[in-house]
Amino acid sequence: MKSLFKILSVLLTIVFFGCISQKSSSVNSKVVYKSHDLIIKKLSASVYQHISYIDTETFGRVPCNGMIVKDGDETVIFDTPTNDKSSGELIKWINNNLNAKINAVIATHFHNDCVGGLKEFTKSGIPCYATYKTIALAKENKFNVPDHGFDNSLTLNVGKQKVYATFFGEGHTRDNVVGYFPGENVMFGGCLIKEVDASKGYLEDSNVKAWVGTVEKVKNTYPNAKIVIPGHGEVGGQELLDYTIKLFKTE
Repeated sequence: MKSLFKILSVLLTIVFFGCISQKSSSVNSKVVYKSHDLIIKKLSASVYQHISYIDTETFGRVPCNGMIVKDGDETVIFDTPTNDKSSGELIKWINNNLNAKINAVIATHFHNDCVGGLKEFTKSGIPCYATYKTIALAKENKFNVPDHGFDNSLTLNVGKQKVYATFFGEGHTRDNVVGYFPGENVMFGGCLIKEVDASKGYLEDSNVKAWVGTVEKVKNTYPNAKIVIPGHGEVGGQELLDYTIKLFKTE
């Protein structure tokens, strides 16, 4: 019941407080796959955004973002789609359309919009990485549990490139990490980073006092980030970091 209440609380907050707006993205993107359950957009030569949905009878469909990085015939994914069906579609599309192997999926925090489709990856023999904090919180809240843990930072190979997942501090949750692909200066901020004009959103598991300091660390570490993908809403650039800092400076 605790997990169900948490999911419903997240959905209520997203719908009523405008976590997702209808603005146009400042980043040029191209839809390369679209079904009822999954959208995939190409954001740059090597990076794609996947968008899946949480369906509710009362509030409709809530979109959630993830990132795919490709180099050569290998990929790494940040956050699973929200359910196994959408994850199956994503895995099939990457295998058949990108002709690429999925090296790993990285969960950026323990909520269901990051690990909801994890079982399909496990079924396909794809390892899932998350911080030990994320693993503990997923177990505690009875969400899907990643099978490979790390402390505060992780580096994975994708083709001849590298991707990074780093814990900079608390914010949206106690365990939120940020993904970065230096090959094209693309950041996956997850739910730590808000789209421009979003509200503060779901705060039940958050540390609002630490949020500004955490995002400032992210901004100082990745000053060259050109594309920033938030957990929900429209992709942008550094302005998403600036907006998130401004939003939580009122706390």
